[in-house]
Amino acid sequence: MDFSNLHYYVPSSNNANPQVITKDLIVYGATPAGIMAAIQAEKMGLTVAIAEFGNHIGGITASGLGATDLGAKDAVGGLSREFYKRLGKYYGEEEQWTFEPKAAKYVFTQWIGEHNIAIYLSQHLKGVNMENKEVKELKMENGNVFIGEYFIDASYEGDLMAIAGVSSFVGRESNDTYNETYNGIRFGEPHHKFEKTVDPYVLEGDKDSGVLPGISETGFKTIGFQGQEDHRIQAYNFRVCLTNKPENRFPFPKPPKYNADRYMLLLRYINAGVWDAMNLHVMIPNGKSDLNNYGAVSTDNIGMNHQWPEGSYQVREEIFQDHVNYNLGMLYFLTNDKRVPLHIRNEVSQWGLPKDEFENTGHWPPQLYIRESRRMISDYVMTDKNCLGETFVDDSVGLASYQMDSHHCRRVVIDGKCVNEGDVEVPISPYPVSYRSVRPREDECTNLLVPVCLSSSHIAYGSIRMEPVFMIIGQSAGAAAAIAFKNKSSVQNIDYPELKKELLNSNQVLEWDDSIEDNPVKRMKSTFGK
Repeated sequence: MDFSNLHYYVPSSNNANPQVITKDLIVYGATPAGIMAAIQAEKMGLTVAIAEFGNHIGGITASGLGATDLGAKDAVGGLSREFYKRLGKYYGEEEQWTFEPKAAKYVFTQWIGEHNIAIYLSQHLKGVNMENKEVKELKMENGNVFIGEYFIDASYEGDLMAIAGVSSFVGRESNDTYNETYNGIRFGEPHHKFEKTVDPYVLEGDKDSGVLPGISETGFKTIGFQGQEDHRIQAYNFRVCLTNKPENRFPFPKPPKYNADRYMLLLRYINAGVWDAMNLHVMIPNGKSDLNNYGAVSTDNIGMNHQWPEGSYQVREEIFQDHVNYNLGMLYFLTNDKRVPLHIRNEVSQWGLPKDEFENTGHWPPQLYIRESRRMISDYVMTDKNCLGETFVDDSVGLASYQMDSHHCRRVVIDGKCVNEGDVEVPISPYPVSYRSVRPREDECTNLLVPVCLSSSHIAYGSIRMEPVFMIIGQSAGAAAAIAFKNKSSVQNIDYPELKKELLNSNQVLEWDDSIEDNPVKRMKSTFGK
């Protein structure tokens, strides 16, 4: 299996003849949010270019997340809903909410082509020229320059907003910061905990032998207390596309850097009587599946991503490769290591990597699932009070509807036992996202919008962070940029009623009527956390 093209970052050399790209709107990031922003702005008359860091378009939606993380379908409107209708056309259905990665990539590629939007790949942001609180141009590592009147940072990391000097936060605020209930350090949640006691030490019962790989902390001084602020973030993984069709299946190869010791914790958990690491294995069309994390020890590489948000590109590349080795290594371990019970080896061996997906990256998804990175701090911060319906906004740019959902942030030792910390899953009803949370403070930047790393607390972001919502907010950001351009206005001073009218005309859903659906909270309680 050839993984030579499987990278987050390969340094780019200066072009002999660097390009200067000048458009009304420059979108940084060919994520679903960025694509929808670009399409909406182009429909409203702007010239648009997308500068994408990697060699892949469509973000995690086109990289394995084929089982849509969805709260309420009726909360999804506009271009986001059209995306699922276009997938339906691809499969001969009215709508399609589960799909193959190559289907998502096809839809995005065709759609972008219809609007003649240029995408520039491998554009590694190096610097930003600012004048009078406005971004003027983006400078790339390869020498290319992108000049625009307005900019949208649709990256998963918020790199553009950060280099432009926009305030942001990484980690978990305390509950006291925004008077919340579910933020900060979280012990004792019932989800994805260890169902059976697992000894954490290399030699069972021997503290002096050290802890097993995957355990990050052992000292009580670092454990903290419930609701306390810290700078940890929820775990990343790959949403791995698998198939059980023999004619389309490659057996799991050994990863480039394989270390069986990384799975001793999983093996002990299995030997304790719990085999659930692949329970969240949702079928998508044509004999494929979307494998996500489930249970105490699974595909989440817990605690190994904390440097990602503000790390250099090279640091991120190292974290990316570590996640490749961990996720692929787990599948290889479960199929090949003789210490794994035979029935489990046989079960996992029925699956493999699909030959017709990700052909340029060894059939492995190219996009790491960046569940959380920087989050902007603007005039309005979305909090769990918005999610719980205790606080309302009057400048909606779309609805979020998935439960407040954080994966674990670390794995620790308490009283000689493994304990996961950080998971939260709290069902909610759909609620509006404020426009003020998508644009920076006026004294920081006046021509930038941020639909992905928007202004939100950690736990509210756990609800907002789903791909259909990013598409919704991305479209609204594109519309806001077009209105600001037309009126020669800052993004802070556009007329919200004008934006609202444009969004409603574009079939966005801006308010929730409880009569639309019987009981979304009850339904979400019966779903697995994503």
